[in-house]
Amino acid sequence: MTNPTALRILTVAVAPAALAFAGAGSVAVARPSAVPVPTAAEEAQALDLATREIAVRSVRGEGNRTNEVAALIKDRLIAGGWAPADVVVTRRGETATLVATWAGSDPKLKPLVLSGHMDVVEAKRGDWKRDPFGPVVEDGVLYGRGATDMKFDGAVLVSAVIDLRAHGYKPRRSIVIAFSGDEETVMATSAALAEELKGADLVINADGGGGTFADGTDKPLYWLWDGNEKAYADYQLEVTNPGGHSSEPRPDNAIVQLAQALVKVGTYQFPPEQNELTKAWFERAAPFEADPAKAAAMRAFAANPNDAAPLAIVRADPDLVGKTGTTCVATMLSGGHAENALPQRARANINCRIFPGHSREQIMAQLKTVIGSDVVKVSDVTDGSITPPVTPLRADYVVAAEKAIHAAWGKNVAVIPNQASGGSDSMFYRALGVPAYNASPVFTRRDERFSHGLNERVRLVNIKPALTFYFNLIPDLTK
Repeated sequence: MTNPTALRILTVAVAPAALAFAGAGSVAVARPSAVPVPTAAEEAQALDLATREIAVRSVRGEGNRTNEVAALIKDRLIAGGWAPADVVVTRRGETATLVATWAGSDPKLKPLVLSGHMDVVEAKRGDWKRDPFGPVVEDGVLYGRGATDMKFDGAVLVSAVIDLRAHGYKPRRSIVIAFSGDEETVMATSAALAEELKGADLVINADGGGGTFADGTDKPLYWLWDGNEKAYADYQLEVTNPGGHSSEPRPDNAIVQLAQALVKVGTYQFPPEQNELTKAWFERAAPFEADPAKAAAMRAFAANPNDAAPLAIVRADPDLVGKTGTTCVATMLSGGHAENALPQRARANINCRIFPGHSREQIMAQLKTVIGSDVVKVSDVTDGSITPPVTPLRADYVVAAEKAIHAAWGKNVAVIPNQASGGSDSMFYRALGVPAYNASPVFTRRDERFSHGLNERVRLVNIKPALTFYFNLIPDLTK
């Protein structure tokens, strides 16, 4: 999961009622006669499910227990009124998937898919202040692996659907909860679920987007939803030489030749690009930038991405550069076999995040051109990623999401569309033509974003608003 881009907050801006995207128009969203208010018991049940999931080490490799996370969710759904046959847990190698169906009253309507994943990245006890798989609540904060990516989010989503059923809501459109089991690694189950559910009307993925609190407070400022994402790719650069004795150096040194190639890749910038999502993001995010020069550059980039001066300012900020086009960066390096021998082989990994509209083959060809050396072999070693097409924006989702987040967190929260720089399960649905939007209702402080890192955490003040978000969003998209 990719966390929202950190911005330097200056003022709070109120977002307009709907995005002015082409074709959005005016959309009437169906509303339930009475939106439930989350109870203390419902909040407690959501937290209980989150802590139970976090306690299960659902990490790829030996001892992977993702199937136990699926069993926890299945038991909770059955207790909430689902028939056992409507909650299908499928073992897929060392991991598992879960698909739970709440049948709507109109079988002719395509289902709404609520998406997430049950696996987490590795976490070593010796590196953490607390046991990463021993969830603990301290001072209103839940600590543990998966607190933000994404067991807490998934537990709140599941709990909200159960609560809606308990409150008597009856969907016209079927609701399908679909959780993958290897999103953090090879994404094989992600692809399998998308293929199984390719007849869906819409996918709402809780793994992405999200909100930002004002520094040092629990005051919500702005909320992002992801309408698209860049494609992930890994390329290997490799140089091989005959090697030899280090006392007899020669010009064709594999390490030196690889280093020269890496310098070229490191200094190269792909052409700037823009689409309707990134343009809207720069326009709406600019008011939150405390540096007037940077705010002006963001607005100027939105107006003209090829204007060199503002482009240089925007690209100098690590928080913004990913939104300006394709980026590639060296992430791993190895070479040589002995301290007193000429290297026979040197390798490096180049990780790229590809702007929508380009294939991995195109980016690899560009890297070869940039390197300009036949000595350096460039190969695509990407595992578990695809290059999805650009997702069309749907006005019914845009309006419903904005209404839901304002019901949950207040009308002063700015809503900003976003293109994620990381990958998620949504890419596989998009590749099959199913609109997918990442929309976590959880807010974090900018200095507490530790997804994939140490001492991951989430503030419990999120539970009631997050339930409220789903109590509004799900009925609006299924009635």
